[in-house]
Amino acid sequence: MARPARSVARLETQLRLERAAVDGRSYSVSARLDAVLDDGRHVVLLDDRGWSTSGPPGTSDRLTVAELEATARVVVGPDEPMPGRTRKEEAELHWSALADVLARAGIAATGAGLARLPHDVVLDERLLARVRR
Repeated sequence: MARPARSVARLETQLRLERAAVDGRSYSVSARLDAVLDDGRHVVLLDDRGWSTSGPPGTSDRLTVAELEATARVVVGPDEPMPGRTRKEEAELHWSALADVLARAGIAATGAGLARLPHDVVLDERLLARVRR
């Protein structure tokens, strides 16, 4: 019997707190972007993203979920355009590259289709413990 075609249901960025100063002055977060398939399986699209920040004491204790979610979506792309490219061109290249990752995993997707998908952000327990509620 033929296996049913798999499709991408949504995107999910998983955030993990990598480092946080004891005094809360700085923190580093890693971000991994996955395609979540209609059967619940995950395919890693990007696993080399993240950010660090520093500021006055308590900076990492004033994080909000909304700020983390917004930053995560920026960090996993599309990136700012390279010289000579428009934002639209850079976005098309970004989403096309992610569709290519899925194609190598045997999953058909288009860049335009991926760009329209819901995009959830999931925080690990250490980040959740630091967010302002």
